[in-house]
Amino acid sequence: MCLFGLVIIGKALTIQIVEGAELKKKVESLTLVDKSIEAVRGNIYASDGSLLATSIPIYEIRMDLNTEALTDEIFNAGIDSLSYQLSHLFKDRSPSSWKQELVRARAKGARYHLIKRNVRYTELKQMKTFAIMRRGRYKGGFLTIQKNKRELPFQVLAARTIGYEKDGVTPVGLEGAYSKELSGINGQRLMQKIAGGVWMPVGDENETEPLDGYDVYSTIDINIQDVAESALLKQLVKQQADHGCVVLMEVQTGNIKAIANLKRNANGNYYEGYNYAIGESTEPGSTFKLPALIAAIEDGYVDLDDIVDCGNGKLNLYDRTMYDSNYDEGGWGKISVKRVFEVSSNIGMAKIIRGAYSKNPQKFVDHLKSMSLAEPLGISIAGEGSPNIKNTDNNSWSGITLEWMAHGYEVLQTPLQILTYYNAVANNGKMVRPKFADKITKGRSIVREIETQVINPAICSKSTIDKVKQALEGVIENGTARNLGNANYKIAGKTGTAQIANESYGYKYESKVSHQASFVGYFPAEDPKYSCIVVVNAPSRNVYYGNLVAGPIFKEVADKVYANSLEIHKPLGPQKFLAASAIPYSKSGYGEDVKRVFQTMGVEMKTAAANPEWVTTSTQEKSVTLESRKVIENLVPNVKGMGVMDAVYLLENAGLKVRFVGRGAVKSQSIQAGTRAHKGSVIVLELT
Repeated sequence: MCLFGLVIIGKALTIQIVEGAELKKKVESLTLVDKSIEAVRGNIYASDGSLLATSIPIYEIRMDLNTEALTDEIFNAGIDSLSYQLSHLFKDRSPSSWKQELVRARAKGARYHLIKRNVRYTELKQMKTFAIMRRGRYKGGFLTIQKNKRELPFQVLAARTIGYEKDGVTPVGLEGAYSKELSGINGQRLMQKIAGGVWMPVGDENETEPLDGYDVYSTIDINIQDVAESALLKQLVKQQADHGCVVLMEVQTGNIKAIANLKRNANGNYYEGYNYAIGESTEPGSTFKLPALIAAIEDGYVDLDDIVDCGNGKLNLYDRTMYDSNYDEGGWGKISVKRVFEVSSNIGMAKIIRGAYSKNPQKFVDHLKSMSLAEPLGISIAGEGSPNIKNTDNNSWSGITLEWMAHGYEVLQTPLQILTYYNAVANNGKMVRPKFADKITKGRSIVREIETQVINPAICSKSTIDKVKQALEGVIENGTARNLGNANYKIAGKTGTAQIANESYGYKYESKVSHQASFVGYFPAEDPKYSCIVVVNAPSRNVYYGNLVAGPIFKEVADKVYANSLEIHKPLGPQKFLAASAIPYSKSGYGEDVKRVFQTMGVEMKTAAANPEWVTTSTQEKSVTLESRKVIENLVPNVKGMGVMDAVYLLENAGLKVRFVGRGAVKSQSIQAGTRAHKGSVIVLELT
């Protein structure tokens, strides 16, 4: 027994004297660790300073119920008040329940007892006034651990573009693109591991304060973004489409002012689940006819006035047949190159490219690549889809590839890549990289401004740009997108309707074909400031043409931008004023109303007919002449010079649907007076 006791004493002395210092150091390394203090992530703002994403501080509250300064006297004097205050604030437990918990924790010697997680800042401010807790960390044992929760004040608005960055998840959107700037630098705090595996901070003097992240000002205009998402959602619901996207870009800077992406879920609701504008590479269809036409014109093979024989709307190519949209009406026959583009003739475009490049198809491919269509844009946001312009040595190249490429098949482009190309045309040939952020700031100081980058200084010559601009304007004036024309500003652009290919079953599934409708263009056409693309995928209401599905979304966004951008309005020219006259000017209209007004004012009237129902007024120096205006049943009436109310009354009685732009008297009408009125036809009135 004595020998056994001596062994124990010897071992204890060895541990204490020989190994003591090393073991003590090892224990400290296991129980004392520097842990990271999360820096507050920077904010993301819209272009006007509206907050798009911010970090909201969330607190975890604990108590050191065994701190030396917290005596039994102080604890017992304040425990009832503290229990009542906690119960009143959180409303989840009774005061007696809180008291029992705190008394029990103190009896166990708890140094890091959890009070509440996910406490808001306003709640924290109240807790700092509570009994015992108001004594602070060392005298009252009040401990706070701050965590940050990311919030989007506008919720789903531009959510996918704002994005997120999470551990173990691929960064998305602006949060991922500018993560380094937004993240800041974390601080450090010495923490000790205590009973139960809980880490408790050890003194403020051991802390290194974190440096908060920088703020990012995006290019997004929140008002236009709202209109874009609303217009897209409305059309997707109307057409019961699978998904769609809208992008609006500033022509000269490449600033993305709005980008909306919506997808339908299993319940039929739409949400921002994927950034289709950036990530989805598809066959673009007829919007690709622009680079094909530019290549042919630039290489000297065709001009806008050249004639192309589009035949009867069908073209057999080996085992495939190409169709024009009006093949059931006999096709387009012989038309100019400009007209081929305006009416979006697949056959016309195929014949242009075949005639130019059939002997050397690689020249066509090389020209497309020289216009920066084969490489990604290299945008700041991750997830860009890869374009594909295949070479002639590709295994999938066939005898009909050239003709199919001419109208947007057997090539791949994302919506943003197509938009960037059209934006280059609007920008007189200069292709700029789409930009999602303008500047990085720290408080009011600018850390870094994000400059516009040029991808290609000139995709083609200025003369070719001028020619295709005429063709793009012709699409709206005389072509497939006449429904987008308006009297306030001119639009230039191109419709696109493509069949969607699937890797498993090609273009058809159960005898059904799915389509992608698109429209891309810029405005105002004479001095472009903005470009925009709309793509709607798989509309299912048997309406799939770009002008009808994508066009209305483009128009709604463009109208909003035009209405709110005074700098793109046409300047007012010299104004003409009528010579001073004692007789007031009168619009034409309903005879009895006109006569009653002039009689009340004591104005002399001259009229050939006794009681004309509808009159045209003519003002002289001392009198007004009323001439009878005939309105014949089943014919479109002449409403020029009338006010809106009278004009609408007459036209709707004739069975027409009336739309009007401007204000004042009717200046012109889209259906000529005297022609037969077809019920349900739309007539557009332009007012002065």
